[in-house]
Amino acid sequence: MHLQQLGLCDYESSWRKMQHYTDQRTAASQDQLWLLQHPPVFTLGLAAKPEHLLSPGNIPIIKVDRGGQVTYHGPGQLMAYLLLDLHQKGFGIKKLVAHIEQAIIKLLQDYKITAHTQPGAPGVYVGKKKIAALGLRVRRGCTFHGLSLNVDMDLEPFSRINPCGHPGLEITQLADLGAATDLKQVATDLSLHLASQLGYTLIS
Repeated sequence: MHLQQLGLCDYESSWRKMQHYTDQRTAASQDQLWLLQHPPVFTLGLAAKPEHLLSPGNIPIIKVDRGGQVTYHGPGQLMAYLLLDLHQKGFGIKKLVAHIEQAIIKLLQDYKITAHTQPGAPGVYVGKKKIAALGLRVRRGCTFHGLSLNVDMDLEPFSRINPCGHPGLEITQLADLGAATDLKQVATDLSLHLASQLGYTLIS
């Protein structure tokens, strides 16, 4: 799996590049993992309901083609986009989601944080607070979009929405849990756990 650490990138241009890569893929195309951050933006997944967007203010809102509800992205949040060919891997979306969640849980274990999943609510939680969200799209058996992990960011914009469509859902981050907050180090650690869970060797 080709690893790309892309830094701070505009959301919509990143999304369009993911779509383009997925649409032009062949059986010989390399699976990729993109690690990046975005400027402040609210994104509405295919299942998003307008009533979950409470008070967005001047933060842009973009309707996108991933699964799920409304969420927030901003600097200090690590995005991991997985551009994978599920036919080549031999498993489906449910197994992929489970592997991604386990990679995050194992990463947090490294940081001495006990985390878990919740039935019917994709993502990873610490206690009752959500620390990582998932939203994927499958097109022609290939995935794009991925996960967000809150590292060291301004969490206030989450109060302007019902995160992932859940009123009152509290959000947490590594910085509030006394864990690592260096984005590059967290990105490296997460990429290793994702590769291990999904059965890849990483190349840069």
